[in-house]
Amino acid sequence: MKIGFTSTSFRQIKSIEKIVRIASEAGADCIEWGGDIHVKDVPTARRAKQLCDDAGIPISSYGSYYRVGSKKADEWKQICEISSALGADFVRVWLGTSDSEVTDEATYTKLVEDGRAICDAAKEYGLIVCPECHDRTYNNNTDAFLKIHNDIGRENFRTYFQSRYKRAEYDLDRIERTLPLIQCIHISYSEQSRDQFPFFRPKYIDALLDKIISLNYDGLILVEYTYPCGLYGFPSCMKKHIARFKSRLGER
Repeated sequence: MKIGFTSTSFRQIKSIEKIVRIASEAGADCIEWGGDIHVKDVPTARRAKQLCDDAGIPISSYGSYYRVGSKKADEWKQICEISSALGADFVRVWLGTSDSEVTDEATYTKLVEDGRAICDAAKEYGLIVCPECHDRTYNNNTDAFLKIHNDIGRENFRTYFQSRYKRAEYDLDRIERTLPLIQCIHISYSEQSRDQFPFFRPKYIDALLDKIISLNYDGLILVEYTYPCGLYGFPSCMKKHIARFKSRLGER
């Protein structure tokens, strides 16, 4: 099992050299480069790859902000080219702009059509397409994802998992029901603190780790900080959390 982090955890740090240095010092197995701040074009992607290669740190993925359903073929082609230049294995996307419960039939049809189109385009670059597991997108619950995964019907369409933090039963059920389709697990300490406030449950992430261990998950975990923690970065915290995960998982 590999433990890395998202560059979006450090939005206040503009230097990609410093991000790579943080990854090296934290003992990260890989980096997901984000498209919002750090890697916006092919030349920067090539530079980021060279820096990671020199440091011996693989690049797992490209965190794009492409909205499936927008049908922006030119934008998607550029994202694929950036991802390819990084040497990424998969691309993160956002599955529409609304929860599945309020998505009408016409909008759903666009999601499926665009989902097929971007998966077909991504296949030409050897890329897997993975929607963020998030509210205000169609990938906001387990049944919705399984439905659209079936309807898109592409082998290179998988998913992220991200905890809801306040809903233990949902989280554990989602992991179990979608495990063969999970490309990556995001663990966000700052989002956990925010979502569980004021009844913070520090052992909650241990329960998630116990679940994935019990199911023999052998994929990727990305540690992520979000606002406001991401505003300040906390490189030392990243090192501590990655070390804790590796110890807890026994370098699986």
